[in-house]
Amino acid sequence: MAAPTDLAFDPWDPAFVADPYPAYAELRERGRVRYFEPTNQWLVAHHADVSALLRDRRLGRTYLHRFSHEEFGRTAPPPEHEPFHTLNDHGMLDLEPPDHTRIRRLVSKAFTPRTVERLRPYVRDLADDLVTALVEAGGGDLLKDVAEPLPVAVIAEMLGIPESDRAPLRPWSADICGMYELNPSEATAAKAVRASVEFSDYLRDLIAERRENPGDDLISGLIAAHDEDDDRLTEQEMISTCVLLLNAGHEATVNSTVNGWWALFRNPGQLAALRADHSLIPTAIEELMRYDTPLQLFERWVLDEIEIDGTVIPRGAEIAMLFGSANHDPAVFADPARLDLSRADNPHISFSAGIHYCIGAPLARIELAASMAALLERAPTLRLAEEPKRKPNFVIRGLEGLAVELG
Repeated sequence: MAAPTDLAFDPWDPAFVADPYPAYAELRERGRVRYFEPTNQWLVAHHADVSALLRDRRLGRTYLHRFSHEEFGRTAPPPEHEPFHTLNDHGMLDLEPPDHTRIRRLVSKAFTPRTVERLRPYVRDLADDLVTALVEAGGGDLLKDVAEPLPVAVIAEMLGIPESDRAPLRPWSADICGMYELNPSEATAAKAVRASVEFSDYLRDLIAERRENPGDDLISGLIAAHDEDDDRLTEQEMISTCVLLLNAGHEATVNSTVNGWWALFRNPGQLAALRADHSLIPTAIEELMRYDTPLQLFERWVLDEIEIDGTVIPRGAEIAMLFGSANHDPAVFADPARLDLSRADNPHISFSAGIHYCIGAPLARIELAASMAALLERAPTLRLAEEPKRKPNFVIRGLEGLAVELG
């Protein structure tokens, strides 16, 4: 078992957060699994292992469907964190079958490919409007002016949240997502609890209003959805689903947009190729999500003992699957440190895999393509105005802002 000091992996070191990929290469060279004492987790860094474990039913996002906290050797969360855990633990991302299967099936009835495709003109028009405003201003902050408002507005439109109610959505989401970082502080937990209460209260009222006056929106669809056994979502499951769709439905898109453009500015040859050939947009989106992965780490509980390369990992342990490392594994990606917007063979796992594969991936791709196309067409001379600062977060990887100007 390695002491943590002999690893370059240090998720609280700003230098590591700025560029974790060399440390990942070291991790991969040292073996297939490594214990990390500061978080009491087993780190898995190879693409083949991460991909297989995402599909391995001996692991789970929760253990409470099979064990109590005590039986699993874990301590229950503090009572004061209960509002966050109630909200989080009833979303399908943190559930296992049979509840996950039932909820995902019901959500899929409302979140259909046709529903997503119907949003395409709205997404394109909104992206055009946001980029036009950026161009007319001569530049601005790509994060706050384009990357954030686009997916927040899209998922709010999809859920049927009135425009006048949308201002708190992004702050609520950011505060809740703070709990997904490694070893979050009490201050972070308090903000997440407060946001969980406020967001839940808002959605409870909105769901009650939609029960009385259903509309052509996802919340109305979730209320109406039922399966062949007439199972329906409970109110808490609906609230948790809406929050999950908002959080997951824009965090990855926001960070993929700014991480992607920051990568393009650092690789001017690739940016020039993209500007010359907009047909590269689909492969560019996949490559940018691989190159600087928006979700760096995804956790799983070990429900039944597993073995990785001779190392036995017992029931009750936690595995940290390093998506960013898997997406830079040279066993899968040729020359992984090179940005190649024409990369055709690109099995990145930025949207996860297995039963928890991102249900919103098609919508995210539509949003990313719309904003990229609008920026390429309307701001062909866009350039970096100043060096951006990384957010201090490791798990959810993004920038504090991305100042741009027109050349």
